[in-house]
Amino acid sequence: MKKIAKRFTDLITSLIVMVFLLPVFAVIIIAIKVSGKGPAVFKQQRAGKDGRPFMFYKFRTMKLEADPFGPSPKSGDDPRLTKIGKFLREYSLDELPQLFNILKGDMSIVGPRPLYVSQMAEWDERQKKRLLVKPGLTGLAQISGRGQLTREEKLELDVKYVETASLWLDCKIILATIAQVFGRKSIYEKRYSQTEYTRGERKK
Repeated sequence: MKKIAKRFTDLITSLIVMVFLLPVFAVIIIAIKVSGKGPAVFKQQRAGKDGRPFMFYKFRTMKLEADPFGPSPKSGDDPRLTKIGKFLREYSLDELPQLFNILKGDMSIVGPRPLYVSQMAEWDERQKKRLLVKPGLTGLAQISGRGQLTREEKLELDVKYVETASLWLDCKIILATIAQVFGRKSIYEKRYSQTEYTRGERKK
């Protein structure tokens, strides 16, 4: 019953939000296309529930020559980011196309963030518990430090969510996410600088 309620909530909420934000989608797509060559939407395979790969969508925020399997920008000064891409990331607008993933059933509104398929081999048995649920648009790690957390801390929070998941917890995470997005909190790692990128730093 809980899974049915969660799916129903995901479906209705994502549909309503998408209809409401259609003008925003249009403006973002036009802005990306006007700012330079390349697709407006970035597509990539990510690990879904039970490790099944699915096609993941985001608005493109990095330049075309950027490594699609490289680490996410950890600084607003990351030279891989486009000008419009920096703005989209700071307000988490680049994540909006994942509403399509939610409608398709690949993702949920709340859950562990979807990571690369290749990363599954790096997780221990406890960390793999994050695959027991659908990945989410936002999650416990995103409201608990986001860019300030280490990879291990994020994985541990993902597992904690799986072990304590409830509709009430989802509601609290959604409300905290809204506050965080408008406050533009913990988007990037403070310790990261442009100099580290120019030296070829590749740590996640």
